[in-house]
Amino acid sequence: MNIFERYLSLWVAFCIVIGIAAGQFFPALFQTIGNIEIAKINLPVGLLIWVMIIPMLVKVDFSAMHEVKQHLRGISVTLVINWLVKPFTMAFLGWLFIRNIFAPLLPAEQIDSYIAGLILLAAAPCTAMVFVWSRLTKGDPLFTLSQVALNDTIMIFAFAPIVALLLGISAIIIPWATLISSVLLYILLPLLIAQIWRKLLLRRGQQVFDSAMEKIGPWSIGALLLTLVLLFAFQGAAILQQPLIIALLAVPILIQVFFNSALAYWLNKKLGEKHNIACPSALIGASNFFELAVATAISLFGFHSGAALATVVGVLIEVPAMLLVVHVVNRSRHWYETT
Repeated sequence: MNIFERYLSLWVAFCIVIGIAAGQFFPALFQTIGNIEIAKINLPVGLLIWVMIIPMLVKVDFSAMHEVKQHLRGISVTLVINWLVKPFTMAFLGWLFIRNIFAPLLPAEQIDSYIAGLILLAAAPCTAMVFVWSRLTKGDPLFTLSQVALNDTIMIFAFAPIVALLLGISAIIIPWATLISSVLLYILLPLLIAQIWRKLLLRRGQQVFDSAMEKIGPWSIGALLLTLVLLFAFQGAAILQQPLIIALLAVPILIQVFFNSALAYWLNKKLGEKHNIACPSALIGASNFFELAVATAISLFGFHSGAALATVVGVLIEVPAMLLVVHVVNRSRHWYETT
């Protein structure tokens, strides 16, 4: 991992401090930024989201999807965890912890929004960071690439219906038009732009492509951190009043990470998949495409919403939680292959 990836949680914590302080000292400035929008889309954040997402999607090679057939058991586990288990268990955990156990400790008017943010986080499978986690576990790179390509394809069609279904089950009203526009703006259009850019770069040779990836790689993290500064500038007052909110929101997210990774890892073992397939299969089910979740939360519920804050908590705990999962699957390789 590069320095931005390795210390992502530290940068996020730093942005929390900067954002909260800036929001308290310059409220008029951030209010102006928050009002720069068209059709409920905040233009500064929309631009940052594209800078976040597009460099990641340029790395996705959809021609690698034919590799799926080489490891149908592993890819089946990936799809079941990502689309049939993960969003629904998160909806349950949100109901259990946010609406019930932690409800007395949270602002009542934001409870629905917190749950919505958790659902958005769980409904967006990881696109970029899973390559890092897979590499750290010596996972099969072609399998990792193929499962990312397949998940991204499914996400274009499944993200909106699953989010709408689970928000409806959770009694959270959401405008379909806004959700569909979020899919178009933050999944389909960036994906098309990224793939056109990818083809243009590859025409000039693999070396040109690799050099471009190295240069634009930091753009995603930089745009993410700037977005977080804006978010916490708006969320600062609520956080200062109830600083436990972040810790409480982290509980269902952490349970989700460890439950999904353990279930996928165990299912791969039972189905007889190799360890270097089980690792990326388990890791993609545990991590999230948090950039998409943050973008959609802002579009649907706004800067000030609990949904935006919940997705940002996912960013905060992603790296340390996933590094722990990486450590466990590496240390358990002997158990996986011999028992």
